[in-house]
Order: sequence, then C-alpha cells, then structure tokens
Amino acid sequence: MGSRDRDDRDPFDDIFSELSRMMDEMMGDNFEMRVQSGDSGFGNDVHITTQQDDDRVFVVADLPGVEKSAIDIKCDGKSLTISAATDHREYEEQLRLPVHVDEHSAKATFNNSILEITFERDDSSANINLE
Repeated sequence: MGSRDRDDRDPFDDIFSELSRMMDEMMGDNFEMRVQSGDSGFGNDVHITTQQDDDRVFVVADLPGVEKSAIDIKCDGKSLTISAATDHREYEEQLRLPVHVDEHSAKATFNNSILEITFERDDSSANINLE
C-alpha cells in the first residue's frame, strides 16, 4: 500500500521542494516562496511559484504543452495575469503578487515549458502632507 500512495503523488512536488531548498540556500533568511497549484485556472497540470527577496519578485510557471507564441502576460504592479492556450485548452491565471512591483521592470523568459518572470520590488509610497 505504501508504494501505491507514493505513485499517486504529484512528481512536481519533489521538484518544487528541491527548488525551494536551493533558493533558501542561495538567498538565506530574506527569501520567501509560495507554490500555487491545483486551484489555479490552469488546472492540475500547471504549478506556479512566487518567490521574493529584498529587491525582486520571481514568478516561475510550468506550462506543459504551451507554445511561447500562445502566452500573454499582464501586470498592474499588484497582480499578474498569465493567459495561455494549447490545441485543447485555454488557460488564464491571475496571481496576487506578495508585494507591489514595478511592472515596467519585468523580464520574462520561456524555455522547455518553464515561464520565468522577474520584477523589481516597488516599495515606494507617497508621502501625504497634513495641513
């Protein structure tokens, strides 16, 4: 019975656990990581990881079966929307980012079904003069 339970596990859980461990080693205590899966608009096929350090926010999404030309990414500084399509499905996921980001600083790459997006944090706030 134990081996059957192991076979039912999502193989990406091990990958993202290892990614988290490696990022913890690289970034130290100032690093935070969240994995979203299952409830996403993409369904169980897609895992989205959000990470941050003192200067940047990183989003990594596994988009199996999606072509680069079928991906649309939008950000308003607070949330990120990833839309994609395959021959069989259309997907859209809106993520609330862990902190406000400078959406104009975004850099994105897509290799081997892995979408990586990096933003600079925008921790600025407006001063309000009290009169």
